[in-house]
Amino acid sequence: MKVTLSNDVLTVVIDSHGAELQSIMNNRTRQEYLWQGDKAFWGRRSPVLFPIVGAVWNGVFRMNGQEYPMGQHGFARDSEFEVMQDVAENEAWFALESSEHTLTMFPGQFRLEIGYALQGERLSVMWRVRNIGDKDLCFQIGAHPAFNYPDYSSADSVHGYFNIDGRELKAQFIETKGCVGAVERVVKLDEDGIMPLNAHTFSDDALIFAEGQVRRVSMLDKNKAPYLTLLFSSPVVGLWSPPAGNAPFVCIEPWWGRCDRVGFAGDFSEREYVNSIDPGAEFAAGYVIIIDNI
Repeated sequence: MKVTLSNDVLTVVIDSHGAELQSIMNNRTRQEYLWQGDKAFWGRRSPVLFPIVGAVWNGVFRMNGQEYPMGQHGFARDSEFEVMQDVAENEAWFALESSEHTLTMFPGQFRLEIGYALQGERLSVMWRVRNIGDKDLCFQIGAHPAFNYPDYSSADSVHGYFNIDGRELKAQFIETKGCVGAVERVVKLDEDGIMPLNAHTFSDDALIFAEGQVRRVSMLDKNKAPYLTLLFSSPVVGLWSPPAGNAPFVCIEPWWGRCDRVGFAGDFSEREYVNSIDPGAEFAAGYVIIIDNI
């Protein structure tokens, strides 16, 4: 089921399958900001990552002495959500509860609610995770929205830029089997303090900024004009485009979690950047997309 939110500035579409954002359209120019899922590059648009972010080492995690296989980024993105009713105007909410099926993959009892609220040129994305079981609930959650480069041409030497607080940052990298290694490198910026985006930027896969280094990422067009901005308070953010290069989009991914380190064999509760809530408690997080070129 598709749900549409619209105002004088933007029209937003969300699919109940995965509670996934499908479109962010400028009503005046008809410009589409969200990648439309061409499988030639990447078939998704803006999946929600839950109950893990990234990969678990060797595709298996351990919880309470048992092992469970888990694919990258968890199962919420491939689940059908209930469309919640009686919400505010220009707001939509979707819900997924643990079930006999999810418990075979992840032994945690939860209710995940995902909301979208449109106000002017801002789209707020909201998450609520409630522990509906009688044991502590450990989980991770993250975003993976992909944004079209404006006026994209594969022949361009630079497709756009990231403005990330105008300072140098230290990035972690995927080493093997979707997990991070020990190597960290400073990502250098140009003379204007911004990061050029080209066919080689993601040749080593995602750039992962941990330890709360980043709270805001602005995307600029190839002329360095404002395009869009993401605001968040997550401890980790990933920046990604397919490593093969020259994809027409780039992802800005606030994460309350991260993939395993290479060789990690501990309990799920010991994963880096894991969240834990008591029975009956609720975790809330989210991020904001601001369209700057209105």
